[in-house]
Amino acid sequence: NEMKDEINRINQVLPTLLREMNEEIYRINQVIPTINVDETTEAIQQWIRSVIRRIDHYKTEHKALLKEATTLLELALWKANLDDNEGGIIEQEGVRTTRGRRKRARKEICVTSGASIVIKHVLPFLELK
Repeated sequence: NEMKDEINRINQVLPTLLREMNEEIYRINQVIPTINVDETTEAIQQWIRSVIRRIDHYKTEHKALLKEATTLLELALWKANLDDNEGGIIEQEGVRTTRGRRKRARKEICVTSGASIVIKHVLPFLELK
């Protein structure tokens, strides 16, 4: 459920940016005809700076959301792998498993969960370009 919420938050960034950029384009198109010709260049430069600041803000927000989503994906993969393999630890041993052995096995599962491989291939689809 958390992962779905993160994906929805990521998917909202671009439409919000596009809507705001359209509003900015509309605004500058309304302002330019009403200002003095001598002030047009300054007005356009100020508008461009405003647009660049807004784009930078959304890029930063998008990057933070990606980092959070990547962490959640990694944890979900680790937990799924742990759930799949934890029962096998006891069955494999055939004897009572000590806490230390279980802890080492969990650590090994974490290291070999494959999350880094999955994330490497998923992340390009989520990056803002």
